[in-house]
Amino acid sequence: MKIILTHEVSGLGAAGEVVDVKDGYARNYLIPRKFAIRWTKGGEQDVAQIRRARKIHEIQTIEQANQIKGQLEGVKVRLAVRSGDAGRLFGSVTPADIASAIKASGGPEVDKRRIELTAPIKTLGAHEMSVRLHPEVAAKVTLEVVAA
Repeated sequence: MKIILTHEVSGLGAAGEVVDVKDGYARNYLIPRKFAIRWTKGGEQDVAQIRRARKIHEIQTIEQANQIKGQLEGVKVRLAVRSGDAGRLFGSVTPADIASAIKASGGPEVDKRRIELTAPIKTLGAHEMSVRLHPEVAAKVTLEVVAA
């Protein structure tokens, strides 16, 4: 199935690209989560609009990405959440929570879709994650989850 990506998808492509994927992947994952739309003949206008919006929001150069990486790695990020007696959280920490914690800690504003977690965060303590700033630059951020 031919689709137009509306957001960057790891391993597939950037926003505004037209890609071929399996029908089930598009129907069950990409389209319901608004990562993509079906390709149509009139969709080329949508592609141009998505590319213009992407250029406004993306980090343009590697130098900019390295500068933001330095800011991110220099910030101590703490997030207070509700937890049980054994240190287990009620729920889990989402990328949106992490993005707001980075901003509250004095770091740069980060898009939640650029935060890559290796596993869900469901316990108190320090957790490592990466923030993909540019296709060639990723910042390592340590999040300290504390009880509220």
